[in-house]
Amino acid sequence: MITWFTIAQVAVAVAVGVVAVVAGLMGRRPGDVTVGGMALILVLLLAQVVVAIVAPLTGNAPVGSVLEFWVYLVSAVLLPPAAAFWALIERSRWSTVIMGIAALSVAVMIWRMQVIWTTPAL
Repeated sequence: MITWFTIAQVAVAVAVGVVAVVAGLMGRRPGDVTVGGMALILVLLLAQVVVAIVAPLTGNAPVGSVLEFWVYLVSAVLLPPAAAFWALIERSRWSTVIMGIAALSVAVMIWRMQVIWTTPAL
């Protein structure tokens, strides 16, 4: 993984998560900002998939569990579209909060992937 890209992904996911949770708690339904934020997270995660495939070929191989890394990455890629789909089906303030929680969950998963990539398995 690329450290600066990881930090950028975490920052975007946290920002989208906080905006969505606050908007939901203020009674706002899913809109362009919150759903668009989830789309941005998804695009960054898809770029991370490409990085995870290319990085070992360029000498930046993971030192932790490869299986655990890929399970986190696949799970993280599935969260934003699932949350956005739910928000578009159930257009309530709580679906906006759910999108925020999903975005914050993705931020934690991305950081965990960085730890797995850079820390040797025991």
